[in-house]
Amino acid sequence: MADPLPSQRHLFDIPEDVAYLNCAYFPPMPRPVREAGRRAMEAAASPWGVIPADFFEPGERLRRAFADLIGGDADGVAFVPSVSYGVGVAARNLAVGPGRTVVMVEDEFPSDVYPWREKVAAEGGEIVVVPRPRQGGWTPAFLGAIDERTAVVIAQACHWTDGSAVDLEGVGRATRSVGAAFVVDASQSLGAAPLDVSKIQPDFLVTVGYKWQMGPYAFGYLWASERNRAGRGLESTWSGRKGSEDFNRLVDYTDELRDGARRYDSGEWSNFVLLPMAAAAMDLITEWRPERVAAYLEPLTARVEEGARRLGLDPIPASQRLSHLVGVRFPMGEPPGLRRRLADDKVFVSLRANAVRVAPHVYNDEADVDRLLNALEDVI
Repeated sequence: MADPLPSQRHLFDIPEDVAYLNCAYFPPMPRPVREAGRRAMEAAASPWGVIPADFFEPGERLRRAFADLIGGDADGVAFVPSVSYGVGVAARNLAVGPGRTVVMVEDEFPSDVYPWREKVAAEGGEIVVVPRPRQGGWTPAFLGAIDERTAVVIAQACHWTDGSAVDLEGVGRATRSVGAAFVVDASQSLGAAPLDVSKIQPDFLVTVGYKWQMGPYAFGYLWASERNRAGRGLESTWSGRKGSEDFNRLVDYTDELRDGARRYDSGEWSNFVLLPMAAAAMDLITEWRPERVAAYLEPLTARVEEGARRLGLDPIPASQRLSHLVGVRFPMGEPPGLRRRLADDKVFVSLRANAVRVAPHVYNDEADVDRLLNALEDVI
């Protein structure tokens, strides 16, 4: 593992009496990102300084930065407002049909589910749900569900409820071996764990821009492989057309779309507040490097696991999860008073699918973990 990143708490305004272990829900916004938003809002008071190039050039820089983060290329990057939007683009451009299946895990995040439910309802096919394994992890269960009927597989690097891991490279190989398409939702790992699309080889990768990427809500990313860059987006936008940089000729209507995945951009993607904030967040993630973030977080989640096991609880073991997210389950169900005790102690985690989801980041330390463990001990 890489050398750990030093603590970055100085970039966040977190009170000393708050233990915020909930980055998988929302990150506390870093000061550089907030400052970028403040400058952007002030600039909005002087719109006479905005020129046509401002609608496109900042986005091209961000496309390159995001592509570098995932080991891809800028021509494959589109800007989307949400995961459901990006998955909707994938669903529009991939085939399922009668007799074919879409494979996903049990308790998958809703944004990864609903577009495919609509797809198979309209065009035929069925969704195959991989049951949560009792032992052995998700990957063997995934591989057992992929067969000659499979049209699409959708997966995350780790389950959003508890951090349990999926070997995306292995699942990707199995998916390609039956001629199926592979869609990856990187929302709960990108920025806190290394990811390389040249190794995973997804057809589409979608992610939010907040959570582990530290950016604003409602600004996310889609990456499409080269074989999937000739399709249609969800909208008929003017900015997605060739020649749209020349505002004087926008009335020369054309059906020709911009090159690469730019044709999938959502309308008004060049948001003059959100895009600068997303760029500032991307600069931070690039500087931190996901492998160093993962090295920083590994001992914190290991401390959660060790402490939870000592209390007789059931945490996801390190061998079956990533280093930035750990779910803890109660053998006898959620204890009474848990939520009140956490709130009283100002310890912030999430409860997801009957698990306490603990998601530290680079502003947390061992004292934050110990406050959580103390609260758990008092209610069980």
